[in-house]
Amino acid sequence: MQKIVAITKALSDENRVRALMMLRHDELCVCQITEMLRLAPSTVSKHMSILRQVGLVEGHKDGRWMYYALPGRRASNAVRQAIRWITDTAVTSRQIKLDDQKLHKVQTIDKEALCKRQRGK
Repeated sequence: MQKIVAITKALSDENRVRALMMLRHDELCVCQITEMLRLAPSTVSKHMSILRQVGLVEGHKDGRWMYYALPGRRASNAVRQAIRWITDTAVTSRQIKLDDQKLHKVQTIDKEALCKRQRGK
């Protein structure tokens, strides 16, 4: 029961749901998620940490870049069902459709350039 409550709490924030929906396409660097959500990098890191703690995302570091992706097959049944429900439900959202369009553009921007732009804010 605690796992279910933790998952639903993690999904109770619009920005975390948006980030999760972005990851259904591919793994993303924190700087890309930050660009998409237009939040401070520290805020995005906190959101991703919450999602990671309950198993809704997996993360790995590659040099100075932190990447996140949806969990693999080792994810619990509750996590897999939650991701399936949220993606099936949120995919029709206007915001998610806008994010999908913007994401393709953001993925073409050099990560170094994104980081510099975000530090300059």
